This record gives sequence, structure tokens and C-alpha cells, in this order.
Amino acid sequence: MNKLLIIPLAALLFLLVDWYVFQALKTATQHASLSVQRALAYAHWSITAVSLLAFFLYHFAPPDLLGPRARLVIMVGLFINYLSKVLVVVFLLIDDLIRLGRWGLQKFNGPNPQASVAPSAISNPQSDPILRSEFLAKAAMVAGAIPVVSLTWGIISGAHDYRIRRVKLVLKNLPRSFDGLKIAQLSDIHSGSFFNKTAVKGGVEMLLAEKPDVVFFTGDLVNNQASEVRDYISIFDKVKAPLGVFSTLGNHDYGDYVAWESEAAKRQNLKDLMEAHRLMGWNLMTDTHTTLKQGGDEIAILGIQNWGSGRWPKYGNLAKAYAGTENFPVKLLLSHDPSHWDAQVRPQFPDIDVQFAGHTHGFQFGIEVPGFRWSPAQYAYRQWAGLYSEGAQQLYVNRGYGYLGYPGRVGILPEITIYELKMA
Repeated sequence: MNKLLIIPLAALLFLLVDWYVFQALKTATQHASLSVQRALAYAHWSITAVSLLAFFLYHFAPPDLLGPRARLVIMVGLFINYLSKVLVVVFLLIDDLIRLGRWGLQKFNGPNPQASVAPSAISNPQSDPILRSEFLAKAAMVAGAIPVVSLTWGIISGAHDYRIRRVKLVLKNLPRSFDGLKIAQLSDIHSGSFFNKTAVKGGVEMLLAEKPDVVFFTGDLVNNQASEVRDYISIFDKVKAPLGVFSTLGNHDYGDYVAWESEAAKRQNLKDLMEAHRLMGWNLMTDTHTTLKQGGDEIAILGIQNWGSGRWPKYGNLAKAYAGTENFPVKLLLSHDPSHWDAQVRPQFPDIDVQFAGHTHGFQFGIEVPGFRWSPAQYAYRQWAGLYSEGAQQLYVNRGYGYLGYPGRVGILPEITIYELKMA
């Protein structure tokens, strides 16, 4: 359909939602003073006007008028605003439909004689409906406030509330000289989304305080363009380890979600991104392998380009990275997408001991408490956060260091993973 038709229709739908919510607001505040009612009405319709103006600007303003950050602010603001209002509408609409059904049944079956002489109805026939409607309106407002509060807090606090997660990886063929080796993992930095440089630096300092022997980064350094990381190279180049920093690419690193002026421009973007890895002192692995040496022993590290099942890009070539590692006692794989594990790693490369992945972000939203985990991510990915194992093979899905789209996290906090390798 034509954008000139879709956008006004969507705006009309937003306006209808705002009108419905306003009816609930009037009911919930019917016993408040007139000045309070007027102030709330003014605030409600002012927010509506600003929201609709921002909505039209987002879709029709020229690109040079609204930059990426301004567009992100508009998108997030509209999302939080109307998510809360839709919850109010759903809450009240269900009750309205129930009451409509009861009214229809009453009309069809005729009046109930017993109901007409009920004491409460005779003494005050209007009391129950008024109390009920006011209670439901207030309850709906509370329900609508929950996403506003939680999503706003997720931006203010959750976005950079970095958490250290400690994982022991027990490997049956691990050489003794690698017993106790400490690995740190970062994933999904998404530098184009950051808005608090000091907090980002604080997370890096947390990692360095762990004094890892080696560091892995498993893709998505940027959202779309290599230029996004420019202001953060001076922060992430501090990530160092005695045995090195090894990195790989994620689906967002290729610039696939940008309309480039030419294929040459897209290729140059990828070259610039690879150069950023070099400037930070990270060893970018694109379908290659290397070795870690310690005490006369060696283990293999394999790193491939992004490879995901289904619709996700399949740039990586694991067979190429694997060639030459057959005789190593332990093989550690850096591969961005956890769906790679079930689709190719386990069935075709059963001697790869561990895959280190990211990609899902844990959806940046969910619940994780002892004994219970839930996130929308689980409906898209069988393995969406944490450690998984099948036989002798293991997969760890890092929840991500940054964020994409919604600039915050609720329940699923940004992660720095610290592994300790242990002999079986």
C-alpha cells in the first residue's frame, strides 16, 4: 500500500487509542477536583499531539533533518507511549465486550425478575456500575503505567548494568597446562547504540579487573556502519590479555541492513570495520584457526564469519576454519549465531568442544531468577542465553554487551562472561 495512505491511517488508529484511554482517565479521576481533571486532560492531549507530530516527522522528514539518534528517540518514545496505552485499551475492552455480551443476552432472554428486586439494586441502582467502572479504569491505568516505568528504568539503569557471569567449562581432553585457563567473552557491542561513554568504559574496566588469560569477542561490533565504532576504539583497545584477543563477525557487521549507494561502498564499509578490529589490537578471525600454546601443550581456536540457520546470513565456512585442527585435543569455536550449533556444528563437527556465541541479546527483556527463566527470545531460539550441552559438546550464548533498537534492558542485563577451563 501507498505510504501516504498507511501513515495517516496508522495515525488515526493512534488517535482512537488516545481517545479510548482518555475516557478511562476521565472515569478514574471523576472524583478529583476540576483543576486536576483539566490539568490531566491538557497533559494527555499534549502528549498525543507531540506523539503524532513526531510520528509524521519520522516518516516524512528529510534524512538530513532527523539523524539516526533523533529517529531512535522518536521510535522508542512512540513504542513506550503506545504500548502502555494499548494495555489500557485491552484491559478495558475485554470488560466492555463482556458487558456487551451480557446486555445482548439480557435483551434476548428478557429481564431477570429476581435481579429487578435485589436489595442492592433497589437501594442504589447506580452504585455497583459506578464503583465497577471507576475501579476498572484505575486498574487499567496502573496496568498501563507498568511498561512505562519498567522500560524507562531499563534505559536509565539496565542499559549499562554490566554483570559478570562465571562459567566452568569441563573438557575431557583438556591438557593439564590449560587447566584453570581464564577466558573472558564479550559479544554484541553494537557501538552505534551507545549513549553513555563513561558507563561503557566502566564495563571494560570490570573485564580487565578479572585479569583473563585470553579474550573472545563474538560479533556485532556495530549496528550497521563501521563509522559507529570510531568514538569507542580508544575504549575497546584497552581490552588486552596475555594470550591475545580473538574476534569474529556478526550479522550486523556486514552492512546488510543499509541501502548503500553502491556495492563498492558496502565492501569499503566491511574493510573499515576489519581495520577497526586491527586498530584495537584484536585478532579478527574470518574462517581461520589459530593455536593457544601453554606449557608445551596446544589447543585450537576457530573463528568463522556469521553463519545462521534459516533466513540468517551464511557467510562463514566452518570446514575451511576446521581444516588443520583435526589432531588438536581441544577445539574452541567463535561463531556469532547460536543456531549454528544445532544446524552444523554438532552434526558435522562432533569434536568441536565449545561454541562461543551471542546474537540473541536475550531479547533485552525477560525474567531470570533461580529455577525460572523466560524471554521472548526462547520462541525464536532453542538456545538463547547461558550454557547448553549435548553429549561432550557445549554451547554458551552470551547475552550481549550492548543493545539494539530499544536502548535498554529489562530483566536480561548486559553480560561479561568469565570462563574457567577445567580438566574432566
